[in-house]
Amino acid sequence: MTETPLSRLPVSVLTGFLGSGKTTLLAQLIRHPEMARTACIINEFGEIGLDHWLVARSSENTVLLNSGCLCCTVRGDLVNTLCSLYLQRAKGEVPEFERVVIETTGLADPAPILHTLMADPLIGTRFRLDGVIATVDAYHGDGQLDAHGENVKQVAVADRLVLTKCDLADAAAIEHLTRRLRAINPAAPIIGAVNGAAAPSALFDAGLYDPNTKSPDVLRWLRQEAYAEAGHPPGHDHHDDHGHGHSHSHEHGHGGGHGHDHPSADVNRHDDHIRAFCLTLEAPVSWNRFVDFAEMLVSLHGGDLLRLKGLLQLRETDRPVVIHGVQHMFHEPVELPDWPSEDRRSRLVFITRDVSGDTIETLLHAYLDDPDSTDSRHSK
Repeated sequence: MTETPLSRLPVSVLTGFLGSGKTTLLAQLIRHPEMARTACIINEFGEIGLDHWLVARSSENTVLLNSGCLCCTVRGDLVNTLCSLYLQRAKGEVPEFERVVIETTGLADPAPILHTLMADPLIGTRFRLDGVIATVDAYHGDGQLDAHGENVKQVAVADRLVLTKCDLADAAAIEHLTRRLRAINPAAPIIGAVNGAAAPSALFDAGLYDPNTKSPDVLRWLRQEAYAEAGHPPGHDHHDDHGHGHSHSHEHGHGGGHGHDHPSADVNRHDDHIRAFCLTLEAPVSWNRFVDFAEMLVSLHGGDLLRLKGLLQLRETDRPVVIHGVQHMFHEPVELPDWPSEDRRSRLVFITRDVSGDTIETLLHAYLDDPDSTDSRHSK
């Protein structure tokens, strides 16, 4: 690496279903001393725009985005807002903020926002995606996950999950919801918010780089062990060795796709379609063949590839390479200066919808294990 992206300003996306306490959480965060140098972009959608005033009184650095739902149709507005905000900061027209928080509407699919932050060239020179924070209502969350697929998607792409309104739900309901959230997204820590308050240190700095050490912390970011800790459901056919030097680690999820069904399966449970799993590759892989695999994966299953994080051992370099994808979009790969541990195997963690680990592993073998496969990029 010739330079570190730590100099870019971190951007966090705050999402969650309607009424799950996003604005209450943000209002509490803005008042926290650790968040004094934070700019907020708040999306106005119907009456939710009224909540803006609560946050505005807590901070000078508040921008109200008036274009309706913050999704595909207003990505241009998001780019313009971030660029304008940075220019105002450079000119001294607003206080010199050090972090940006984007609050989405409860109806928003966070993926288009993440795509903008990951891929827009103007944004990429000044800002970096830190992580996604999703609020979940402890009292209503179970029913909302049943009824609303976008709520499940918000949970699936999150780096941090905040459980709100715990005072309204009993212990058994909270335990059940916590297990459900961990099945959808094993790697995201679940943080309880007391009266809408949570420590900023528990929510932010969720990205690849640890600002305290000024270096990448890939094991913390990848959290591969969380997938193993979550285990796999009864009746799941777990394959440890396919004879190709690949290890398929503890896939878990719900519903079909592996020839088994839960007795209590409910077609109304959207998260019965979600699978979270880890694949480990024992041998170094060709970068160009991996890119071919990724392009085919996106072509076939991009809409259902909710999130992919990975650490690759490549044939072309001794250094590890980090990859990060959300649906059809992949972040620019990052080559790290050295390995985070003695384990130099490639590790890929997936969260998918209606796509089994066996399906992805078979596709991976097709590109990485076939010695006769053609690599057009090598010929250029």
